[in-house]
Amino acid sequence: MEKLPPIEKIYEAYSALADNRIHMGETSAEVTSSDGTKSYKVAWKDNTYSSTDNATFWQGYAGYPVIAVLILQSKLTADSAIFTHFSGVNWNSLNKKHKRDYRTALMEVFAEKQLPQEKIDHIEAMTQQVYEQLRQLDLKIVRKLSTAS
Repeated sequence: MEKLPPIEKIYEAYSALADNRIHMGETSAEVTSSDGTKSYKVAWKDNTYSSTDNATFWQGYAGYPVIAVLILQSKLTADSAIFTHFSGVNWNSLNKKHKRDYRTALMEVFAEKQLPQEKIDHIEAMTQQVYEQLRQLDLKIVRKLSTAS
């Protein structure tokens, strides 16, 4: 992948998975935003992915909807036991509150969920493994998936 997302986008993907906000199709998926106000379309063909979320579309890296789809497609291996810790998180408001300081937003989630440091360390170590897998994936992120065969 040419451009990697901030690692915190993986935690946002965990929330989408924990809250069952992803509806998979054969070549596309619909992912509902954390506050429920938006829906993003992720499309793929072979190893090329596009999504209508801001990060993927404007920043050119895999946003959380793409990461969540990659986990569901088993292209990324993540410990599903971690997902529940991120259920019900409104990342949209947190990221706005912290002016897109994703690390600070994540630290607030850990504090709100009252996770012990040992658990946080484990979650972060497991997420680092997912990030390394993402780094190794041969993926192409595009703004719009060409429908021509």
